[in-house]
Amino acid sequence: MNFTFTSRHFKAHDTLKEFAAAEIEKLSKYYDGVMKCEVILSFEKATNSVKTAELVVKLNNHHVITAKDKTDDFNASIEGAVEKAITQLKKYKDKIKTNHDSSRLINK
Repeated sequence: MNFTFTSRHFKAHDTLKEFAAAEIEKLSKYYDGVMKCEVILSFEKATNSVKTAELVVKLNNHHVITAKDKTDDFNASIEGAVEKAITQLKKYKDKIKTNHDSSRLINK
């Protein structure tokens, strides 16, 4: 899986990049068709230092999943966004499985 890391309005430490990469690896546990993942971290100074993490996950069948979370800490924002992406992956995988099973029943 390809991994792209972008930080807006600040320079991210290597430990934050490593943490994000470790969290992103959890996605492949739920769906093995993850081709690329973009992590975008932004820092809003004007609004009480809100830290935002956004994930853009591209799957092998041109489907895109987007998850976003805002907290006071980058690690918590990354974890929250990954959890949201995992939820979407589970729903998507279930939808594919349901549609695939129903098409078999129709063809019989």
